[in-house]
Amino acid sequence: MFLFSCSEEKEIVAPNKQANKYTFLENFPRELPKIEYPEDNLPNEDRIRLGKLLFSDKRLSRTDEISCASCHISEFAFADNTPTTKGVDGLDGTRNSVSLTNVAFQKRLLREGGVPTLEMQILVPFQEHNEFDLNIVAAAEKLGKDSLYQYLSQLAYDRDLDPFVLTRSISAFERTLIGGDSKFDDYLNDKAKLTTEEERGMVLFFSDSLACSSCHSGILFTSQEFANNGLYESYKDNGKQRLTGLDSDNGVFKIPSLRNVSKTAPYMHDGSIATLDAVLEHYASGGKPHRNKSKLINGFVLKSSDKKAIVAFLNTLTENQ
Repeated sequence: MFLFSCSEEKEIVAPNKQANKYTFLENFPRELPKIEYPEDNLPNEDRIRLGKLLFSDKRLSRTDEISCASCHISEFAFADNTPTTKGVDGLDGTRNSVSLTNVAFQKRLLREGGVPTLEMQILVPFQEHNEFDLNIVAAAEKLGKDSLYQYLSQLAYDRDLDPFVLTRSISAFERTLIGGDSKFDDYLNDKAKLTTEEERGMVLFFSDSLACSSCHSGILFTSQEFANNGLYESYKDNGKQRLTGLDSDNGVFKIPSLRNVSKTAPYMHDGSIATLDAVLEHYASGGKPHRNKSKLINGFVLKSSDKKAIVAFLNTLTENQ
């Protein structure tokens, strides 16, 4: 597991003391779902080791300056801390990097959900001119000159390093980036107690009036659905419409997980909102008018103490050390 820091020390409590304290948690999952592995890429130590090395290898890009780890940095929950990450030749990226923590559980990948598997997703940065900008066949030929990679490739897949090995091994590594050990997880399992402020923020988060949990639901804190959140009246990035061509998908993006959200600023598909406070202010305002805006985004009134409490609760979704 690759876990991240939590600044607050846990307070251990007696088992079952908090069980069913709130009705909205009665059926809340206590554990992450099982990972569904593809038959042609069942994990083993050799595959994961090879994928981990490739994940950080900048030779995957045309200019030998960008790797997967350039945009998905471990200390930021395998996201980034900039609105968009630069690719080859210093070209600006087009979208904010999403966290890869728990990517193994995602049903659709990319902001518009256009890719169904991790193995297919690995192809995307190679194809993007402002990311790797290198045909994956050429990348495999370049890295295939490395005798260590050839040795590990034979161990892992019983074949020379090629595009199949690149996509499968990196995917095998990314499926190990599991995060389900936060203070909130400990609270759910009666191993820790939330502070008064964190508990109040949790109640607000799950309340019908704010409806945060309508989109950020379940143990992954995402419904994995798609929505327009009223960020703009007119979008430079068409979102899901880029995939479907439908006007009803204009400005519609996949709902991200809130796990480790304290580490993944800035927020939104373009990284245009810098802080969680500002995110809450956006939703409290009701967002900008847009023909596809979700009916759940109607605005609400938040006192400063309410906002502080919600942020305190969101911080409990950060992985423990």
